[in-house]
Amino acid sequence: MRNHRSFKIFCSIILAAQVWAVALFAHCEIPCGIYNDKARIEMIKEHVTTIEKSMNKIIELSKAGDKNYNQLVRWVNNKEEHANKIQEIVTQYFMTQRIKLPADAAGKTAYSERLALLHSMLVYAMKSKQTTDTKNCDMLREVVGKFDTAYFGDAELHHLKDEHKKEKLG
Repeated sequence: MRNHRSFKIFCSIILAAQVWAVALFAHCEIPCGIYNDKARIEMIKEHVTTIEKSMNKIIELSKAGDKNYNQLVRWVNNKEEHANKIQEIVTQYFMTQRIKLPADAAGKTAYSERLALLHSMLVYAMKSKQTTDTKNCDMLREVVGKFDTAYFGDAELHHLKDEHKKEKLG
């Protein structure tokens, strides 16, 4: 009886530790006001590039006569990790913290468009985990570009591109 009780306590501690660990790694869900939307989109783009490189390495290593399974597994894990990071940014950052419920009917169209684009990113990130088809990376890039425009608007994107050019030159 005592061992059963100790086991329950042990399991409760492990469960609590897992819950806290997840909470510690997510972007804060308190109203901290520290947001850098453009940086998050750039991070997504970088993750897509990493996924694509991983896919190409997996294909290359799979074709080799003398397979290096260690490297193959490492590239598969890398691809999965970066797809997960995209999904985390999309859900934990944009969907839960940055995309606000519309206050009026006029905002519903923009809200729906942004949610649909974010959902598409989640789907293509998932498909990237399932295959080594780089078309999923192409689709991710396309959807990220559309989200960029839908989220920031054309005028803001033009301003951001001008600022980026100035940083490169100066």
